[in-house]
Amino acid sequence: MGRGIALTFACQGYEVLLLDVKDRTNEEFLILQSNAFREIEGQLDILIGGNVVSETVREQVINNIKISPIERPDVIWEQVFVLFEAVPEKLDVKKQVFHRICPLLPKEALTASTTSSFSVNDVAEFALDKEGFMNTHWLNPAYLIPLVEVSPGEKTSPAALKKMMQILERIGKVPVECSPSPGFIVPRIQALAMNEAARLVENNVASVEDIDMASRYGFGIRFAILGLLEFIDWGGADTLYHAGNYLEDSLHDKRFTPPKSIKDKMESGHIGMKTKKGFYTFAEEDLVEYQKETLHKFIDLLKHLGFFEDSRS
Repeated sequence: MGRGIALTFACQGYEVLLLDVKDRTNEEFLILQSNAFREIEGQLDILIGGNVVSETVREQVINNIKISPIERPDVIWEQVFVLFEAVPEKLDVKKQVFHRICPLLPKEALTASTTSSFSVNDVAEFALDKEGFMNTHWLNPAYLIPLVEVSPGEKTSPAALKKMMQILERIGKVPVECSPSPGFIVPRIQALAMNEAARLVENNVASVEDIDMASRYGFGIRFAILGLLEFIDWGGADTLYHAGNYLEDSLHDKRFTPPKSIKDKMESGHIGMKTKKGFYTFAEEDLVEYQKETLHKFIDLLKHLGFFEDSRS
């Protein structure tokens, strides 16, 4: 994760230092350094091959990245504006790292963990400046996936959160704020979806290949354009409510029970676009244009995937 984050910043012209926090002999460190640069250069090749980054900046991007043992870092600490911790998911290791580095950082520097397991409030205990500390959950591969889930802690200042959001946007990421809840947003949703796909295999509903085909060309295409809650509004909370109840009754499984928020929308009548209000509120004058724009996005994506022949040819 750290290497992907480093490449992301380096591609945007920032100088980045990767700190190795593990005790190693000089020979072991040189092997690690060589392997790290080989991996980063391989990732950069992917970006260049995909015309995301120009071949002409390859050397500069690599030169923007330095790797150093933590005990003799090649860094001017006064110039550091953000530190991302990406060590293994062990609290004692994270504690050692923050206790070692935080006293060296300038007061205005932001500090962030990238933990996918621990609460930001637990890790914040290791930081000196708790107002400038938060969690930033990057999704692998970090140099490709735009989303970063940002969780402020109980003591994170609004100014620090805003600054982190701006930094991430500046390097081309799409940051979203979420509370320090286990699983954040994406891992929590995808855990349910992946478990359900595995159950479909167990229950002989379809082959592995057909399940993946369905998820790519049905599920994937829909939610590349529409957010999950936006999709509920599009089709109507009533559709989800009745489908959930049917699945619960037919499969005898409470996991399909509609949540309270959907039941509340059924009672209030705020079920989505058809009533002009659901999770979102829809203005009458904008609704038709919104539907057209959304459907054109579907067409553009499907064309990109090769589904439509040009009828004019």
